[in-house]
Amino acid sequence: MLSQYVIRKCTIEHQVQREKVGLWCSFVGIITNIFIATMKVIVGLLFQSLAILADGLNNLSDAASMLVVLFSFKWSQLPADKEHPYGHQRIEYLASLVVGISIVLLFYELVKSSIDKILHPQVVEFSMIMVIVLLVSMVGKWWLYRFYQRCAKQIDSTVLFASAQDSRNDVLSTGVILLSTLVSYVLGLYLDGYMGIFVSILILLSAIDILKDAMNKLLGEAPSEEFVEKIKSKILSYDGVLGIHDLIVHSYGPERVFVCVHVEVDCRVDILQSHELVDLIEKDFLKDEKLHVVIHMDPIDIDDPMVKDLYHMVKKCIKELSEEISMHDFRTVVTKTHTNLIFDCEIPYACNITFEVVQEAVDSLLKTIPGEYIANIQFERPYN
Repeated sequence: MLSQYVIRKCTIEHQVQREKVGLWCSFVGIITNIFIATMKVIVGLLFQSLAILADGLNNLSDAASMLVVLFSFKWSQLPADKEHPYGHQRIEYLASLVVGISIVLLFYELVKSSIDKILHPQVVEFSMIMVIVLLVSMVGKWWLYRFYQRCAKQIDSTVLFASAQDSRNDVLSTGVILLSTLVSYVLGLYLDGYMGIFVSILILLSAIDILKDAMNKLLGEAPSEEFVEKIKSKILSYDGVLGIHDLIVHSYGPERVFVCVHVEVDCRVDILQSHELVDLIEKDFLKDEKLHVVIHMDPIDIDDPMVKDLYHMVKKCIKELSEEISMHDFRTVVTKTHTNLIFDCEIPYACNITFEVVQEAVDSLLKTIPGEYIANIQFERPYN
């Protein structure tokens, strides 16, 4: 009871800290973007520069996006309830979608205005005020990029990573506008509309990345190899764990990650002892990694000579087809007429070996062994 209380207390404290960081980061982003946008819009209107005006409107949309982010951090920390037993943290992913969609709409409007500017060019008046405003904007946006990035890493926030990426792109787009302004002044070229198109394309690319990342997380993307390897290494470090398989990760938000895994244990060990082991692993993951781990025990016989020989023969046969294919849960069931070989076979999506080919290869192998053997294979695809 005490350990559960400590785990719950640490989890609540972490969630409160996460909300504070997210809200503070959103507030700073709103103020900074409004300040930068106001400067650019005023300068763009005064000197008839569509590119600067477009960049300013982009920054204004960033401020509106951060307002969405602010509310998403507040709502995502709502506790789980009857209708949402896994919590509300996926609201952050929805906020990322809103940010991405708003950027796409801005892209559409800017492209229309830029094309009109190309068809009906106007002279852009040059001023050192323009240069100073653009330089200040670049410095401010670069600072925001670093600020968002630090906060995103601290609390593992998808929407803040998206905001950081957007701020980095803003530095590049403003730099291009500054360069084109200087070139236009020196050479007398009308580049304003073309620069508006360029900025619009950068805005669209940023939106696509944001939307893609948010959609992947909402649909359920595969976990990273580093994350999977970390889980495997930790579980295998416990005495009594002989192997693991069927690792499945469900994410309902940065602080709501559920892991299901099959853990192989010695069938001769007392069931209560093995249960105590997996129970300890689950508690350690929740306490140390903030991961909700559910473990299924698979008792295996590691000393039966016949089972071991059959296992290694079948494994060798499968590995000859492809090193990427793995097998687990191998066991035998002896009847009066034959012996059933029962096991699971996992074939990655990228592997070009079909289920039928594996089945035929194993069946051919068993025909060369004295006695009657039948392979009952459960084929599956990996979830990570």
